[in-house]
Amino acid sequence: MCCSMLKTLERYQKCSYGGPEPNVSAREAQEHSSHQEYLRLKGKVESLQRTQRNLLGEDLGPLSGKELETLERQLDSSLRQIRSTRTQYMLDQLTDLQRREQMLSEANKNLRRRLEEGTQPNHHHWDPNMHNGVTFARQQAQAQGEGFFHPLECEPTLQIGSYQNEQISVATAGPSMNNYMQGWLG
Repeated sequence: MCCSMLKTLERYQKCSYGGPEPNVSAREAQEHSSHQEYLRLKGKVESLQRTQRNLLGEDLGPLSGKELETLERQLDSSLRQIRSTRTQYMLDQLTDLQRREQMLSEANKNLRRRLEEGTQPNHHHWDPNMHNGVTFARQQAQAQGEGFFHPLECEPTLQIGSYQNEQISVATAGPSMNNYMQGWLG
């Protein structure tokens, strides 16, 4: 039995540490290497799954006292790291919210100031569009429009082709077939 064990160990050393045998093809060497890699990864996956089960409190029976202490230290370390990460995240959120609060407070102050400036009477304002006691409401629209909505600066609506005297004469004539064609013929 001792000889077979020595032969097995020699074969293991040749496969693990020695190069491929000269009569073994490159493909067989690649297959052997891939199989060895597969076995190594399979063992690692099984070990990680066992560790995960242990961390979740499962399969603790076969563990020794020393392994249980190591597991407890790992859990404590992980909890400290999680708490630290969570605390840092909350501090970052708090800082961000404080910055946003400051920005909104400044915006609110600016809006209040603009509102106060817009509600003060402006006695020195001269409106060139004032005609026969009628003024156009551009100033009010400007005060309301500051902030998020900025109205276009333009003159009031221009009525093309309508003259007040023409409107009166058409209105007195009334609708009829003759009046309908008079504007076109005359």
